[in-house]
Amino acid sequence: MTKAIFFDFNGVIINDERIHLKAYREILSSEGVELSDADYFASLGMDDVAFVRAAFARVNKPLTDELRRGMIEREHAMHREMINDNLPVASGVIAFIRELARHYDLGIVSMAERSEIDHVLNLAGIREQFSIVVSAATDLNHKPAPDCYELALSLLNNRRLTDRKLPLLPSECVVIEDAPPGIEAGRGAGMRTIGVTTTVAEKALREAGADVVTSNLSDWNADAVHHLFR
Repeated sequence: MTKAIFFDFNGVIINDERIHLKAYREILSSEGVELSDADYFASLGMDDVAFVRAAFARVNKPLTDELRRGMIEREHAMHREMINDNLPVASGVIAFIRELARHYDLGIVSMAERSEIDHVLNLAGIREQFSIVVSAATDLNHKPAPDCYELALSLLNNRRLTDRKLPLLPSECVVIEDAPPGIEAGRGAGMRTIGVTTTVAEKALREAGADVVTSNLSDWNADAVHHLFR
């Protein structure tokens, strides 16, 4: 029986992959590094550090730690400016999350930096619905490695033990992702998966092993999750 649901962040809670693409394209171009759509979408699942390194490696340009950090901070600032007046978080997704939180433990498992996740959750008013948040970290292999989902379950079980609840098994967790590397990470951690076609086509998510694929989380409710993942 499902007892916990882990959400990816970009492309699942906030529909902003194209916004990140636009921002990073402008930031990278200022340093003489071009970013195609194909390059961006081939990098889904990476954290910012790995993404910028990969962009510079494709064109064989040197990259210092200082330049890399500066570019990431500029991209974050541009992204915030682009979403603050028109937050791309659907009201139906917010309602779905709030309903799920009454029945399941919820967590976020993302390669985004924690400050960026908290910024959006606070704007959307759903920070309190999530028991745990896993974000980008220097000692964490990015998706499709299962590390982030294994860490999420460990953190959640520690919290459950503090609350005098039994720990959960991976099979009692469902992962919601928008890209193949995330689906692969969830499956690698032994969890079941829902793919959302906000970023890539259904075929790619099914080929990655998604148990279920949907076009819109706004159409979902807690009963649907319960019936599909008993």
